[in-house]
Amino acid sequence: MASGEASGPSTRSPREPEPRTPRQDKYSVLLPTYNERENLPLIVWLLVKSFSESGFNYEIIIIDDGSPDGTRDVAEQLEKIYGSDKILLRPREQKLGLGTAYIHGVKHATGNYVVIMDADLSHHPKFIPEFIRKQKEGNFDIVSGTRYKGNGGVYGWDLKRKIISRGANFITQILLRPGASDLTGSFRLYRKEVLQKLIEKCVSKGYVFQMEMIVRARQLNYTVGEVPISFVDRVYGESKLGGNEIVSFLKGLLTLFATT
Repeated sequence: MASGEASGPSTRSPREPEPRTPRQDKYSVLLPTYNERENLPLIVWLLVKSFSESGFNYEIIIIDDGSPDGTRDVAEQLEKIYGSDKILLRPREQKLGLGTAYIHGVKHATGNYVVIMDADLSHHPKFIPEFIRKQKEGNFDIVSGTRYKGNGGVYGWDLKRKIISRGANFITQILLRPGASDLTGSFRLYRKEVLQKLIEKCVSKGYVFQMEMIVRARQLNYTVGEVPISFVDRVYGESKLGGNEIVSFLKGLLTLFATT
């Protein structure tokens, strides 16, 4: 009898992939864009620099929603400069919302982890290696950047914007008790399969979408780690937060309170 037969049958299904070691992990960065022509080359350069220095395998997926300012043209040039294996342009013809942008982007992601962040330079890629370390330390399903814990903070906002953000976060904490300190932030690292499951569950649009993701994560017993980050207001372009978004946020918050 062959010696291998004495060891007993394998417990792993023939279809189940072998687990990846940390160096085999791949990180897919989703960058939804709308009128980010000036910011896109800078954020891509910073991402490439951060991943190259840390040695993690990566790809950057740009989801442009028909920007009239030529963002797509810039993305096409970046794809040529850095290579289509690292920069993947997956555009859409019109502005369809943040949630659907993530759905579109994750379909093209080949990594087993997904990073979501803003393309307007408010999220610095230097924090991504910290996200990865945090995830490995605690084996978390999600790692979220937080402005409201440790040495995290916000820079470049006027008093009104800070009050709106703090107030929204405070009300959310009271009503939903999500177990995370920054509900409205959009700088996070997800296991790919966790992000896919949460996207299926979420029904919100706009700024409420990020909040619902964490609330649904709590419902599904996913683990969330946090890394303090510095949030810097956009350098180029105009903020997309307006009165309509604030009203939509409040409506979405009440909906989540009533349904979770």
